[in-house]
Amino acid sequence: MPTIETTYLGGLTTSAFHFQSKTIIKTDAPLDNQGKGESFSPTDLLSASLGSCMLTIMGIAARTHSIVIDNARVEITKIMAADPRRVAEIQVVFNMPSINYSDKEKQILYKAAQTCPVALSLHPDLKQIIVFNFQD
Repeated sequence: MPTIETTYLGGLTTSAFHFQSKTIIKTDAPLDNQGKGESFSPTDLLSASLGSCMLTIMGIAARTHSIVIDNARVEITKIMAADPRRVAEIQVVFNMPSINYSDKEKQILYKAAQTCPVALSLHPDLKQIIVFNFQD
């Protein structure tokens, strides 16, 4: 059985149905590529997937090592390139909660972020800039 079924709705809009959760995500082309920008674009979802994946793998590492990361936030900036049009860079800035993390804990979280499956699946030419803001 497939994981996702995506349907073209017309007007540069798609609807992706996730079979397991029954969740639907709609996409729209961005304003700079003939769309209305009324929803995530497919490249926005790619960028969001990277941030969500990093936080998820960090959460697994945090659970394993008894590190608290609740309310950690990530700000994601997608930078496009032309010829061919593609995502050239994704900047991922983590804003960690006000906890006095040890150097070991910081290293565990940083390593987890870098080794998430999405990060490892992206082409090496796509720059992944990862910044951690710890509130020491």
